Amino acid sequence: MEVLDTSIANVALPHIAGDLGASNEESTWVLTSYLVSNAIILPVSGWFVGILGRKRFFMICILIFTLTSLLCGIAWSLGFLLLARVVQGAGGGGLQPMAQAILADTFPPEKRGLAFSLYAVTAIVAPSIGPTLGGWITDNYSWRWIFYINLPVGIVALWLVYRLIEDPEYISKNVGRSLRVDYIGFGLLAVGVGALQILLDKGQEDDWFGSNFILTLAIIAGVCLVSLAIYEWNHKEPIVDVRLFKNLNFGTASMVMFMVGAISFASTVLMPQFLQTLMGYTAEKAGLVMSAAALVLLMELPLVGRLTTRIQGRHLIAFGWLALTCTMYLSTKRIDLQISFGSATWLRILQYVPLGFIFIPASTVAYTGVPGEKNNAVAGLINFMRNIGSSVGTSLVTTILARRAQFHQETLGAHATVVNPNFQGTIQALAEKLMHAGLSGHEAQRQALARFYQGLQAQATTLAYIDTYWVLAVCAGVMFFLSFTLAKNDLHKGRAVVLE
Repeated sequence: MEVLDTSIANVALPHIAGDLGASNEESTWVLTSYLVSNAIILPVSGWFVGILGRKRFFMICILIFTLTSLLCGIAWSLGFLLLARVVQGAGGGGLQPMAQAILADTFPPEKRGLAFSLYAVTAIVAPSIGPTLGGWITDNYSWRWIFYINLPVGIVALWLVYRLIEDPEYISKNVGRSLRVDYIGFGLLAVGVGALQILLDKGQEDDWFGSNFILTLAIIAGVCLVSLAIYEWNHKEPIVDVRLFKNLNFGTASMVMFMVGAISFASTVLMPQFLQTLMGYTAEKAGLVMSAAALVLLMELPLVGRLTTRIQGRHLIAFGWLALTCTMYLSTKRIDLQISFGSATWLRILQYVPLGFIFIPASTVAYTGVPGEKNNAVAGLINFMRNIGSSVGTSLVTTILARRAQFHQETLGAHATVVNPNFQGTIQALAEKLMHAGLSGHEAQRQALARFYQGLQAQATTLAYIDTYWVLAVCAGVMFFLSFTLAKNDLHKGRAVVLE
């Protein structure tokens, strides 16, 4: 439910804006406010565990997330909804890493792949079905129900955690041992990550560094995050354990998870947007294309979980990146304005299937060579990297689409001139057909030019989608080679062994 909340509200924004008397631009803060507070809590969740204990922290997060879901549903103004979303994002920020850390501690290293295959269902599948589910709920009930549906799940989860989850000894014996609060570290983190998240969310909308607001955010984010890394590196009890990145294996796994977030969210944005804006699909029909891929992935994940007990994690990750490179390259050849529903569905399945071969082994490999007492910090940072990656990926493809569409429109438009006989012939032929349909000569000429320009824009935008898939293919190809820098894991004991 927490991962779903990062995407389920997207399609409901116009309804929220209309119901609460806000503009469409103001309503986008419903998403941004949640993502900012969520991103701030993720990397410090390990520190909270040291103060409160994991079970207690987990239950507090579930309680906050559930109660604020109710407040979001009953919100009577945009200001109150944004306040509730900020608190909801903070509560939700502790759920992902705690769930993953519990799995890491509960299962022995050689069986973590199987456990993480279940976790992958939430992390990969939920964002792809979020817009579809949100659209269906909004159309058939009300936007408020996208928040109300969290209530029964939250209540059941709270009861189950209370009854079934216990802290391991290394956590319970150290709870509250140090109650010192790293105010400087938390301040740098909150300001730096908050500025970065807003920058990524609003960058394209405000023309990036052409905007003084975005430029200021970039400077603030850069200064705060660099200062955070330096300060926490030398702090005895850091709120963010940046020294984990000294472990080359953990650093590489973090980069893998960053790119998983970037490419999975980028491709999740691209396909439905292409189908709805250029192919005329309804949100429901575009959602069917996305849901088919999610269903296939659901069947794939248990298989990949079992493979992690038999095949080196880095080899599975390398295969996943290679397959993703090929499918993104295939997308550049298959995306056009004549693509059928079936072809789009299969293309989306091919784009999504490789992610299971990357996410599960990368989640497993991230813990290789790291002491068990660091599991909570590892989970927090890994999930933080994936979430930031998703924001970067979404911003990247949105910007590439806008800029490349402008470029291609200018390039194609350069040939649509009065001195080009092909252009003149096309306009004349189209005008004659419209005249036969009953339009006057002047109106037929005007309509012909308008329809030609509409077609030119569609072609330019399609070429921009192709360029974007090319970028994703190159990124996946680079990650294929980076995969081999990961440590080999002992398939029987989960130990890190020296690279050969």
